[in-house]
Amino acid sequence: MHSADARRTCRSAPNEHVGSGGSAPAAGPVKDRGQLDPESAAWVDALGDGRGPQYEQACTRLHELLVRIAMDEVFRRGPRYRIAGPELNDLAHQAAADALMKITHKVQEFRGDARFTTWAFRFVVLEVSSKLGRHFWRVSNARFDLDEWAQVPDRSGTDPVSHWQARELVEAVRDAVETALSTHQRQVFTAVVNGVPLETLASELETNRNALYKTMFDARKKLRAQLIASGHLSGAG
Repeated sequence: MHSADARRTCRSAPNEHVGSGGSAPAAGPVKDRGQLDPESAAWVDALGDGRGPQYEQACTRLHELLVRIAMDEVFRRGPRYRIAGPELNDLAHQAAADALMKITHKVQEFRGDARFTTWAFRFVVLEVSSKLGRHFWRVSNARFDLDEWAQVPDRSGTDPVSHWQARELVEAVRDAVETALSTHQRQVFTAVVNGVPLETLASELETNRNALYKTMFDARKKLRAQLIASGHLSGAG
């Protein structure tokens, strides 16, 4: 989303339904304007009316800030989710636009516990997490890839014996994931290990967090049992 799209979002925001990607910061008692720091009070005043030139200018400025934060987040975290290039740029702008929509709806709930920009940035970080998770879930085929784990001993300067022990454990975990877990357990375990937010995963699988917790508990129990049986973990404790 570019500046023209941001202006359209600002103009339409007060009358549109807020999206569902990610949980917004909790609301609470709103401080009196005099209790806010000057910069935060200026943001709230500009965005509070929901219309007019001052509102649209504030929206445009805030959108620019949100895009910068979103870009930093997606370029930092994108490679882990197997997303790169133009898709990263598009995802960052989508996250910024959706975050802006939510902020303009919730600006009156700003409590002043932190600076307004800090409060606002939480929205865009949540949006990035949700969108990266959905991207991973839809394009990765839920493959459990431990190649990066296997490189940890090299990067940390571990001695050769420990290095090979670590590689053996990596291979044992990979084998356990493929052979000990059911298809559903493997899907959930793989997604969680790769950082897919539980809210996103629950939505994609049409289930709830409690069911996911139970699936993860059962999956870990199976993995531990197989690693103990193969001699890679101690049965004590």
